[in-house]
Amino acid sequence: MFAASSGAPQQQGRRIVQDDPSSTAPLRLKRRADFVRAAKGKRFHAKGFTLQAVERSESERAPAPPRFGFTVTKKVGGAVVRNRIRRRFKEALRTAEALPARPCRDYVIVARIEALRLAFATMQVELSRAIDKIESSQSKPDGRSRKRGPNREALQKSRPQGGGGP
Repeated sequence: MFAASSGAPQQQGRRIVQDDPSSTAPLRLKRRADFVRAAKGKRFHAKGFTLQAVERSESERAPAPPRFGFTVTKKVGGAVVRNRIRRRFKEALRTAEALPARPCRDYVIVARIEALRLAFATMQVELSRAIDKIESSQSKPDGRSRKRGPNREALQKSRPQGGGGP
């Protein structure tokens, strides 16, 4: 039925079958709710993209491999440019060796135009570095490690007490 395995994809009907199981694509995020939940998780800014990560909910926590989603906004460019960037990230994930991604975790890659200019090897290194940093970080769940201005109590204390104006 099939010729000897040469490592190249083979045509079977309309589907292409990969002989090499190590080159399988990672699981994808597709529902909007998953992307919104990941946006509230940790984040790390790298060259050409921002990586967002969040632990899956208890109902989805059965031992499962990590899932990846891609966001490329219209600010980046037209459909051709956006699709090219998305395809490059998919291939970088598929061919990367031993990513430090944890199971039961969802990752979203928010691409920027710089991703198109990055060398492919650099993109893979940056992806691996971003995942490693996000997993080792002790930042707050929303990815902020510092406060961004005075909190509400500080503002109320600094305002003068009393009535209105003159």
